[in-house]
Amino acid sequence: MMRAFVFPGQGSQSVGMGKALADASPAARELFQEVDDALSFNLFRLMAEGPEDQLTLTENAQPAIMANAIATLRVMQREGGFSIAQKGDYVAGHSLGEYSALCAAEAFDAGTTARLLRLRGQAMQAAVPVGEGAMAALLGADIEKAQALADAAAQGEVCAVANDNDPSQVVISGHKGAIDRAVAMVKEHGIKRGILLPVSAPFHCDLMQPAADAMAQALAEVALVAPLLPVYANVLAAPIAEPDEIKLRLVEQVTGRVRWRESVAAMWDAGVTEFVEIGGKVLTPMIKRIAPDATVRSIVTMDDIEAALGAL
Repeated sequence: MMRAFVFPGQGSQSVGMGKALADASPAARELFQEVDDALSFNLFRLMAEGPEDQLTLTENAQPAIMANAIATLRVMQREGGFSIAQKGDYVAGHSLGEYSALCAAEAFDAGTTARLLRLRGQAMQAAVPVGEGAMAALLGADIEKAQALADAAAQGEVCAVANDNDPSQVVISGHKGAIDRAVAMVKEHGIKRGILLPVSAPFHCDLMQPAADAMAQALAEVALVAPLLPVYANVLAAPIAEPDEIKLRLVEQVTGRVRWRESVAAMWDAGVTEFVEIGGKVLTPMIKRIAPDATVRSIVTMDDIEAALGAL
């Protein structure tokens, strides 16, 4: 049996995240301290206590989601003798979750990952003035319908498929006018609903090019070693392990499509039958819609950790 460990992306943050882990485990407290030290900022207090509007800011949410996932993994490693390299065949993550996956596979250390994600969040926020970009979730849309809608709504502006999440949910991103037009046109394209997302910038489209440039510069300056397990790159929906290629694909990912549906399908085709989501419960329902026969597990609480250590 083959197993993949997967890591959630933005939107999975909530006030209180990580607190129960930190209360229960010195390993989790150490990880949160490591991240705080790397950022010179008390991120853990923000995670545990809020306020929510500060936690939701992209520059805080991205490192927070990573820290929560890696703290969960650290507890498993320290208290259960767990090894991701022994128990898994691949890692993958949704958007920023790809950084968590690489940290879990020891390509980056946690401090470096946190600094990169804070910069990524700041750069993505700064790439487009607030109010000029938007994103919308298309429910009841497959990739072909979503692409046709995006093409029709663009009218000279950017309107792109940003996230191909599962067979029934696609996210589009671009100029606010184009996204508003797309939402108004969903019925004409056989799509059930279009919902504007509460995001602060239009991620994963060409408007993010300044952020991609910033990440290229940042990644050029950090050490990255080959991960313990191959990572399925969002932009390729294929596994990679060579450090220079990983950096290249992380830069492309800022403007590129998150090919999550294709990634999960490719892992299933490669023989992965079990998917374990660490630090969230967002990806498991998507995975079941992509690969209905897969076994899925999400690990969030101390109880989840104990159950997983017994089962994996």
